[in-house]
Amino acid sequence: MACLSSLSLWPSPAAKPFFFSLPQSCSPLLREKQTPTSLQSSPLIYTTKLGQNRFFNCKEEKYKRLSPIVCIRPASDDREDTPQAAKNQKRVEFWTRMAKSLEVAPGSQMVKVMFPLAHCLCLFAPFCFTWDAFVVAFGLYIVTMLGISLSYHRNLSHRSFKLPKWLEYFFAYCGVHALQGDPIGWVSNHRYHHQYADTTKDLHSPIEGFWYSYVGWLYDTKAAIERSERPTNVGDLENQFFYNFIRNTYIIHHTILTTLLYAIGGFPYIVWGMVVRIVFLSHVTYLVNSVCHLWGNQAWNTGDQSRNNWLLALPSLGDSWHNNHHAFEYSARHGLEWWQLDITWYVVRALQVFGLATDVKLPTHAQKRKMTSTTT
Repeated sequence: MACLSSLSLWPSPAAKPFFFSLPQSCSPLLREKQTPTSLQSSPLIYTTKLGQNRFFNCKEEKYKRLSPIVCIRPASDDREDTPQAAKNQKRVEFWTRMAKSLEVAPGSQMVKVMFPLAHCLCLFAPFCFTWDAFVVAFGLYIVTMLGISLSYHRNLSHRSFKLPKWLEYFFAYCGVHALQGDPIGWVSNHRYHHQYADTTKDLHSPIEGFWYSYVGWLYDTKAAIERSERPTNVGDLENQFFYNFIRNTYIIHHTILTTLLYAIGGFPYIVWGMVVRIVFLSHVTYLVNSVCHLWGNQAWNTGDQSRNNWLLALPSLGDSWHNNHHAFEYSARHGLEWWQLDITWYVVRALQVFGLATDVKLPTHAQKRKMTSTTT
C-alpha cells in the first residue's frame, strides 16, 4: 500500500498518544522516539484525545477522509514533493469526490438526480401492480415513517424520551430506509429549523414561498453549503459509532434493501416497495414542512407560523399537529387532545407501558397556560 503522509487511528480512550516513524520506502514500521521538532518532517500516527469522535473525526480542512478509520494530513510545505505524494493526493481527491457524489442530503447532487428519477419510475406502478407488492410497500411505509417520526424526530432531534440503545438504533435504522438522509444530517437540519423557525435561516420556511418550503429547498445547494458552515449541533450523535457508520455507508443500506426486494419479488417489489413508498413518504414529510406552516389553526402562541393540520395526521402518523409541536417541541405527544390522532404517540405509550420508553416528556398544565394563545 502506498505511503500516507499522516494517519489517525482511534484506540481505547485510556490510550496515550504514541508515535512511529514511517520510512519513505514504506517498509515495516520501526518504532523510535520522536521529538516535537522531528514530527514536523516525519509522518506520524497519533491518537485522538478523550471525548473526541473516534470515527471519521476529520473536521479540519487540512485533513482528508480516506476510510472509516483513517485520515490523511498533507505533507508540510517544506517537504519535497515526489511523484508518489502527488499520486496519493490525487487518490484522496478522487475518493473525496466519490463520497460527495454519493451523499444523500438537501442540496446534494444525489438528491437532485434521485428525486426526479423516482417520480419517473412511479409511472411503472400501474403496470406492475400486485397485491403482495402493495402490502410490502404499505408495511415498509409504516416501519420507515415510524423511523422518521418516532426516531429521527421525537427521539433523536428532541430527546422526548429515552430508549435502550439497541432499540434506539433499531428505530433509527428504520428511518434510514426512508431515504431522507442519515440520522446526523436529518437531526441537524431539524434542530436548525426549530432554532430559526420561519426566518431567513430556516431550511424550508414559507417566507421563501410555498414551493420553496415544499421541495425547492432540496435543490438549494448554496443554502446547503451555508448550513454546513454553521457550528455543529449534533455532538450527541457524532460521538456514537453507530450514527457515524450509517452516515458514511448510507447508500449501501438502500442498495442492500433494493437487492433483497428484487430477489424476493422482482421488479414489482422494487417499484412499490422502494420507489412508490419513498416518493409518497417524502411528499408527506415535505407537506408537513410547508402546509403546516401555512394552513390550519394555531392553538398556541409560538411566535412562528406553525399550524395544526388534521388532514395530514394519519399519513404523517401524528406529526401534522405542528403548532402543538412547536409550542412544546420536547413533548413525545403531538396530538395533545384526545381527538387528535397521533399514532406515533400510541407506539411510544405502548413502549412506556412495557418499560422500554423512559423519561417520556409531556407538557405540564403550567406550561400550557403560558403558551395559550387567543388565535383560533
